[in-house]
Amino acid sequence: MTTPHTLDRAMNGFDGSLPLSRARTIPASWYTSEEMAQRERDRVFGDVWLVAGRVDQVAKPGDYFTAHLAGEPIVVTRDESGSLRAFYNVCRHRAARVVCAEQGHATKLRCRYHGWTYDLTGRLRGVPEFDGVEGFCREDNGLKPIMVSEWGPFVWVHRGESPAPLREWLAPLERRGILSRIGGLEWAGRKEYRLACNWKVFVDNYLDGGYHVNTVHPALAGVLDYARYRTEIEENLSVQISPLEPGEVGDVRSGDEAHYAWVFPHVMFNVYAGVMDTNVVYPEGPNSCRVVFDFYFESRFDTAFRARSMAVAHEVQIEDEAVCLDVQVGLGSRSYDTGRFSVKREAGGYHFHRLLASRLLGN
Repeated sequence: MTTPHTLDRAMNGFDGSLPLSRARTIPASWYTSEEMAQRERDRVFGDVWLVAGRVDQVAKPGDYFTAHLAGEPIVVTRDESGSLRAFYNVCRHRAARVVCAEQGHATKLRCRYHGWTYDLTGRLRGVPEFDGVEGFCREDNGLKPIMVSEWGPFVWVHRGESPAPLREWLAPLERRGILSRIGGLEWAGRKEYRLACNWKVFVDNYLDGGYHVNTVHPALAGVLDYARYRTEIEENLSVQISPLEPGEVGDVRSGDEAHYAWVFPHVMFNVYAGVMDTNVVYPEGPNSCRVVFDFYFESRFDTAFRARSMAVAHEVQIEDEAVCLDVQVGLGSRSYDTGRFSVKREAGGYHFHRLLASRLLGN
């Protein structure tokens, strides 16, 4: 078990002031410690804009979906006026989940435990058998709200107080024209994976600048122009860009160029011409995470094309999963503490570690 002393020592085990050529990765203990995972839940996932779900899941008044974000149950609704709402999915009476279904349509939210009922704006409406309770005020016992906003196909939430607007957070993506490239795409499907590795292992793998593509993804390597593959860094994100070459995988990765955009801490956009898949990773403890893939296409692509494209993404994910699990095992070895970065390839990974350390250390 990590003690406060060893946790403090681990926190000081990363120096983000160094140039990439001299930098080392965050320590292995950051990937294996339960105490570090709790600190991340508080200081990272508890104080940043996160993807909770898709806008199409709450398209109409009365629609709702539930999610579990870094240990917190939430419910997102579209109220009768059409406004988007988000709440902690926790009844104010005995802390039971109010909404148990993953997705649905309702005119009210009723806790199945004791029947407390809330409207779609979160106000407490029904309280069975509560006569005689002194000092109780319904107006003070509505569902606890969470900041919520829309951008692109996603519903985003922020659990902190008075956050900067979502559009400010995502301004670098907008400057790069990502929103205009994905604006006309239709959602086509979702696939979820549970990995026996820390969420940061998955992000590290995504951000290594194509370093692992030739060795792990032979089919994908045939269509990416590795010599001209580059990474560009901005405030809270990085974008990997590669020209595309003809090939088997290229048949379902349309266009001349691929853009792989990551937004701190957990959202990845894989954007091609008229095609996008997104990867959103959620921590589920120091040694496990859940990754959600959503697939989007322009209407011109038929069912067969979409199925092939999603199959390619699945194959790539299975290849990535194998190495991520290997890495998690190695991070638990007494032989490993930190590693070094490829100056040519891994600027995105170092940027991630710097942003993470800044949050965890309170800088």
